Amino acid sequence: MQQPTLNQKRIESIDILRGIVMIIMALDHTRDYLHIASNTDDPLNLATTSPALFFTRWITHFCAPIFVFLSGTSAYLQGMRKSKKELSLFLIKRGLWLIFAEFVIIAFAWTFNPFFNLFPMQVIWAIGISMVILGFVIRLPYKVILAIGLMIVLGHNLLDIPEAAPNFKAGFWWDLFHHGHFVPYAIAPNHFS
Repeated sequence: MQQPTLNQKRIESIDILRGIVMIIMALDHTRDYLHIASNTDDPLNLATTSPALFFTRWITHFCAPIFVFLSGTSAYLQGMRKSKKELSLFLIKRGLWLIFAEFVIIAFAWTFNPFFNLFPMQVIWAIGISMVILGFVIRLPYKVILAIGLMIVLGHNLLDIPEAAPNFKAGFWWDLFHHGHFVPYAIAPNHFS
């Protein structure tokens, strides 16, 4: 039997962390389906929740950032084995697959609606579109990539300032890039995003 080379080995700790996060998310999604007040009350509302219910929801706040971090880590590790052109193509194809999965597989799993009247744009979509964008950005010079990354990380909370203004009304693009609350927007007759 041939031993795998360094390029063929998977890093088990990344897979283990992914698995743990998926189990935690499955716990939260199960709570969404089975807890009687999941659509009428917030499990983080200290006045109406229990410690177990609070914890099952609170811990899931770490899942999306971990998924995004691991996606970036995987992109970096792929970049060690591929040329920029190969990595770019890989990221764009992987990102488009994730967007498709969110709009078709996840949309159906959440709604059980074969007419696909609702297209969720949540964590899997966010990772997918980020991979597509990264697939184009990695062709830029390193200093430009660093400047974009610093602007995103250090400037992100500046978007909270206009949001805090009285009578602020978020639109589709604001919700898409920053707000993060589920608001249905009509994208076609009887179809919402």
